[in-house]
Amino acid sequence: MPIVALVDDDRNILTSVGMVLEAEGYTVQKYNDGAAALQGIQDNPPDMAIFDIKMPRMDGMELLRRIRQKTDLPVIFLTSKDDEIDELFGLKMGADDFVKKPFSQRLLVERVKAVMRRAVPRDGTPVVTDATKIIERGKLSMDSDRHACNWSGKPVTLTVTEFLILQALALRPGIVKSRDALMDAAYDDQVYVDDRTIDSHIKRLRKKFTQVDEAFDGIETLYGVGYRFKEQ
Repeated sequence: MPIVALVDDDRNILTSVGMVLEAEGYTVQKYNDGAAALQGIQDNPPDMAIFDIKMPRMDGMELLRRIRQKTDLPVIFLTSKDDEIDELFGLKMGADDFVKKPFSQRLLVERVKAVMRRAVPRDGTPVVTDATKIIERGKLSMDSDRHACNWSGKPVTLTVTEFLILQALALRPGIVKSRDALMDAAYDDQVYVDDRTIDSHIKRLRKKFTQVDEAFDGIETLYGVGYRFKEQ
């Protein structure tokens, strides 16, 4: 049974959302603050997590920052703010999705299912053809079976969404992919994202690769059109 870590200081949400997720077949680990969740997730790694942003002791943003130092665990944020700053900041840190409070529990469950499908398909194996299990493009190497990415032999840790976006670009180097095409590659049909979401993921991808290679220029922007992986 897939394991979901649910982190929120509102006990009503822990109880109600936990019951809904358990009814859908998930095992739920419940934490009422970020500090407890950090230790719990490290001791018993879940398959994905749902973090509230506003929490005592350690908020969701700080929790995600620390989690991202060691794992690419898929994460959905719960936020009560209408301000887009939280979402943009969270995307830059590697969040996979956002659900705003107050929310429909059914909507949250569908978002969880969508993220889980991108991370671990129903049969437990990556959804790729034999031809795309391992992609090698110049300095880039991607192994879908292991969710592994390397640049010049150095590992680059990517979230599920980042991996799928880069994979879509690298499969056909030199070919421009529109933002809509990248959305289709990385997100479930039931999940709505806008252009800025893809842009944020691309910025984070570039940042991760430049940390490995300052001269990285593998992802090109064609303004008003989309992105492409540079032919090497």
